[in-house]
Amino acid sequence: MRVMVIVKATKDSEAGLMPSEKLISDMDAFNQELAKAGVLLIGEGLHPSSRGARMKFSADGKRTVVDGPFAETKELIAGFWLWQVKSMEEAMEWLRRCPCPFDGESEVEIRCVYEPEDFGEAFTPELREREAKRRQELEDRARS
Repeated sequence: MRVMVIVKATKDSEAGLMPSEKLISDMDAFNQELAKAGVLLIGEGLHPSSRGARMKFSADGKRTVVDGPFAETKELIAGFWLWQVKSMEEAMEWLRRCPCPFDGESEVEIRCVYEPEDFGEAFTPELREREAKRRQELEDRARS
């Protein structure tokens, strides 16, 4: 199963404060362990929400852009990993080994990623085929 591991933002991350060399080194070592174990699929840190935007979709088809920064720091994302694990318990075990993402308190959330079978019959064979083709094209592009 795939899980998204979401590092919640803090006031410091939203202020754009960079992590220490030690924290970067500790995270690099942790990411190496994840990669060596075949768990890490991708991981990235995100700039503060002041450099981002949101788009709201209304039922009538209207789109509205809202520029950052966004007020609720505890609901913002500062970074993420995508992991391939056998279970949520395995993901939690890996997360217990993770360096604290920031100085002081911080929070990390784990969410399961939908797989094709989760969509049932709505994900028709034709849609599955197109999705598989698109994923293969993306993998090929990443390798070139």
